Amino acid sequence: MAPAFQLLLRVRYGECDAQQVVFNARYADYVDLAVTEFFRALLGGYKALLERGLDTQVVRQCIDWSAPARFDDVLELRVQTLRVGNSSYSLQVDMLHHEDQRPLARAEVTYVMVDSREFRKVGVPDDLRALLLRGAPGVRIDQAG
Repeated sequence: MAPAFQLLLRVRYGECDAQQVVFNARYADYVDLAVTEFFRALLGGYKALLERGLDTQVVRQCIDWSAPARFDDVLELRVQTLRVGNSSYSLQVDMLHHEDQRPLARAEVTYVMVDSREFRKVGVPDDLRALLLRGAPGVRIDQAG
């Protein structure tokens, strides 16, 4: 099986707290960055979704931590689709220390597909469902510098 979509990020100084580790709320930012790049790999960018009159809204996000990340670490975020329902879909984002592949955190995030003008729930279109289920295996975006 091909590896999941990957995004490499470097931890910046301002993302760390007084304990000298990445502040917990920043992990949600990392998830958002990874999912944005995942959509870029699937559709060419999030704007393509908006141009279709569609948008997504987060309805649930859970993060479990295993180990801390620190300033200047390179993180590897792996995104894969867990499930696609009628109007929602769930993604898993695994966060690892890139150098030694040590697990840092795992997030599960559920989105609802909505009409971009009225923000009412709509079904996931069949072509988007197929893209989500296929994912972007083997695609790696390196923003670590």
